[in-house]
Amino acid sequence: MRKDDLRVTVDIANTQSPYDRTLAAEFPILPPTPYASTIVGVGTASSATSFSQQDLLDTFAISDPKIRSVFLNSAIRRRFLELPLPAPDGTPALETQADLLDRHKRLAVDMGRRALQACLDDVGATIADIRHLCCVTSTGFLTPGLSALLIRELGIDRHCSRTDIVGMGCNAGLNALNVVSSWSVANPGELAVVLCTEACSAAYVLDSTMRTAVVNSLFGDGAAALAVVGRPAGDSVGAPGGPRILKFASCIIPDAIDAMRYDWDSTQNRFSFFLDPQIPYVVGAHAEIVADRLLANTGLHRSDIAHWLVHSGGKKVIDAVAVNLGLNRHDVRHTTGVLRDYGNVSSGSFIFSYERLQQERVTVPGDYGVLMTMGPGSTIETALIQW
Repeated sequence: MRKDDLRVTVDIANTQSPYDRTLAAEFPILPPTPYASTIVGVGTASSATSFSQQDLLDTFAISDPKIRSVFLNSAIRRRFLELPLPAPDGTPALETQADLLDRHKRLAVDMGRRALQACLDDVGATIADIRHLCCVTSTGFLTPGLSALLIRELGIDRHCSRTDIVGMGCNAGLNALNVVSSWSVANPGELAVVLCTEACSAAYVLDSTMRTAVVNSLFGDGAAALAVVGRPAGDSVGAPGGPRILKFASCIIPDAIDAMRYDWDSTQNRFSFFLDPQIPYVVGAHAEIVADRLLANTGLHRSDIAHWLVHSGGKKVIDAVAVNLGLNRHDVRHTTGVLRDYGNVSSGSFIFSYERLQQERVTVPGDYGVLMTMGPGSTIETALIQW
């Protein structure tokens, strides 16, 4: 695919409402706040077994050349998945929706517990320090929610404040970070955690069609956690370690509201994920709009952003975002690295990339970063951070 195929010109001036332009005029810089939410720790976890794309083609005996091409040209080397047990003939056994929901609950709790503990270890905190727990998942439905199950499983204080975000898809991690950031500013000094845990192998439909092949070739199991604390704004400016969270911006694309969806398929008698082939172009065409809205009123330009952490939504999605934002391969190295080693782990993907950036130890106080995710709606979520 040529880069020109991914480049979509959007008249940004005409996409801003008069209200947007009024805001820009009234607030030329970010207003001062007494407290700022700061990311202070990160942790990730996966399910037990990883597979190459060729492993999966062999396991499911996929011979259709078009479907094999989708798997083998995905820029994914391995993914963590829990596959169905083999039937007597050696092929993967059929599973009911109830089987898949059971798997989601078991994997979500197990991976979530390990990612949460890794995050606490990174902070130097304990279970007893958690004051707010915000859990995110879209690959299964739980009532009571994952937060309640983990509070019981881990012995977290029963009075811990909690939120469950369900069904917002791959962008939900940033929706959760927005909630937790506000909670932290209102409760300075208290430890809050965003926990994204997605058992994508509990959301698969195996019917040998191209529709399901696009999904089955992409997603992997994974959980990721971010710890956030509200600190006096002056204390966290340019401080070493984790970045301050400065601002969020969102964009929904109503014309593409059905282009990404996870809903009931009556022919399969289970939930099924659908990705429209045009999604990369739709996301790429709107990436500039939301990025420029995020940077509006800050005095910053895209060239001022030192670190870009984009959702690992798939090879074409990453290419489309990079081309439209003018990013190079180094800018999206963690995004493509996570896709290569884990596949698309949905809501926690950007946290996997953030963990890799922190492990590089290349950030310096004052650096700006942009977090960007995209998901059903179709929607794009962004956050501006500063080390």
